[in-house]
Amino acid sequence: MSRFQRYTILQRTSLLSHILGNICDVLLRCFSSLVPAQPVPPLAQTLQGYLRALEPLIPEEELVHTRKNIQKFCGEGGLGPQLQEGLERRARHSNNWISDWWVQWAYLESRQPLPVHSNPAISLPKRDFSDWRGQLVFASKLIAAALDFKNVVDNGRLPVEYMRGQPLCMELFPLLFSSCRIPGRKHDTITHHSRARHITVVRNYQFFQMDVYNSDGSRMTESQIHAQLLRIRAESWKTDKEPMGILTSEHRQTWGQAYSRLLKDKLNKESVRAIEKGLFTLCLDSPVMRVSDDKYSSRMAAQILHGGGTHSNSGNRWFDKTLQFVVGEDGSWGLLYEQATAEGPPIATLLDHILQYCKKPDPKKTPLIPLQMPKKLYFNIDREIKRDIEHAKQNLDILINDLDIRCFNFQRFGKELPKQHNLSPNAFIQVALQLAYYKVHNEVCASCDIASQRMFRGGRTDYIRSPTNQMLKFVLTFDDPSISREAKLELLREAIETYVTLTDQALKGQSIDRHLLGLKLQAIEEGLSVPRLFMDTAYGLATHWKLRTGQVPANTDSVMCFGPLVPDGYAVCYNPQSDHVHFSVTAFNCCEETQAETLAATLHSTLCQLQELLQPTV
Repeated sequence: MSRFQRYTILQRTSLLSHILGNICDVLLRCFSSLVPAQPVPPLAQTLQGYLRALEPLIPEEELVHTRKNIQKFCGEGGLGPQLQEGLERRARHSNNWISDWWVQWAYLESRQPLPVHSNPAISLPKRDFSDWRGQLVFASKLIAAALDFKNVVDNGRLPVEYMRGQPLCMELFPLLFSSCRIPGRKHDTITHHSRARHITVVRNYQFFQMDVYNSDGSRMTESQIHAQLLRIRAESWKTDKEPMGILTSEHRQTWGQAYSRLLKDKLNKESVRAIEKGLFTLCLDSPVMRVSDDKYSSRMAAQILHGGGTHSNSGNRWFDKTLQFVVGEDGSWGLLYEQATAEGPPIATLLDHILQYCKKPDPKKTPLIPLQMPKKLYFNIDREIKRDIEHAKQNLDILINDLDIRCFNFQRFGKELPKQHNLSPNAFIQVALQLAYYKVHNEVCASCDIASQRMFRGGRTDYIRSPTNQMLKFVLTFDDPSISREAKLELLREAIETYVTLTDQALKGQSIDRHLLGLKLQAIEEGLSVPRLFMDTAYGLATHWKLRTGQVPANTDSVMCFGPLVPDGYAVCYNPQSDHVHFSVTAFNCCEETQAETLAATLHSTLCQLQELLQPTV
């Protein structure tokens, strides 16, 4: 083939890529047009719902004070109607009235470190290999599967997803690839590169830029990818390099300052940009200390979440990257993602595609094309950067040592048991969580379950508040021997039905928390003082989420985990299968009142007690 012919092919490939990109944009706009705009809930409805949510949490005298604040807020001369009108005006002139604010407020303006506090991790079932050879073979398959999914998205072949018969917004899918969070001193930003042709591979703290497309635009085969990974392994056998990725684990303001210093050097800037522009990052982790079988799932979740510490694999991460696949030498693997541009349901769709792809043989023949050596990314490390790395290592190890993780597989029953009794499985588990928390702490607390808002254009998430009057009543009577089983069953049904009603409201865009946040941010936007309603003690208590929960339904036995939202809280994720449920529970060791293992054990026994309530043994 002549040079002119190769040049012509490359031109056509570039043009085709450009055309497909435009088609993808058009298709996504079409997908978005299938879903309605997110509504602004009525002001009175939200304030009434807020009061109901407070009733199980605070004493009556505090409720009286909050009612007065609400009356002033929404009454004559109050700011409520003015702010509501501002939100409705914003809704008419934007893609989504709350999503941009939410991403900015919840993620980009948050100054907490991304590991543990923000980035969720998903640990997947162990693969059938136990050495570096199997690690690289599977990693090759994983990369090919992710590229195949990207091809489906780019070519507009990703089917529109539905929930309860309604189409869902698909806007997040193209942003999964080639996206990265950029640190700033006051707030972060997001960058997205639509024409990247490489991924980043990191092993032994060393980063490599690896092209995954051939010169004719075709995706590399698994054999080609495997050959490149073998080259990377040969070039990264030493472990004496500075763990540059550790810098991304820092407090965001600290990392923002270090980032500015780092990028003053041209070589550093080129290396960082290569990582940021990559489609995703593959983390090839070194072996870790073996643990007993009952602790394996907890250890593996921790490895995916934060890398296990600076003496383990934490330097094999770039926490700002939207997608990071982690593959260990012992058959362990998983995914870590950054939430500003990714969420659980799209990630679950991606993982389902990968798992299905991994069941098939490599469908493509390997072309006889010489491959360029993956490019090793180098950094110039001066005294200041060395100091930044040492500080980041100390802070990350402190954070990791503070995190308590307990994962377990509850095998007595799964989601089929509640279904047999015409009960919502998710609401049933939420009741179990509240009951378990009460058994440990002798109180109920502000708790949130995550509800998707993808049935609306540009929608992200809202919260479902699980402590209700009905749930509190059931919790208080559960261990009372004077209450009959039939009465307890009726209270259980009432608690579950109330939670189902709240879930339905959330899925219709009628939940209260994003609306309350919007009202507060609208006041700031208009240069007004923050209303007293949001300065109230009750509001602080109602948004001090001691129990952060999330259902992560998946077609496989995966476990998601993330850290608590507050120092004295828990985070609980669960993946209900037909005959078992996977749980992860996290807490911080710095709080003497919270222990992940205690809550996990109590949750296990509580679920057994609820089964006995539904199906008493003779």
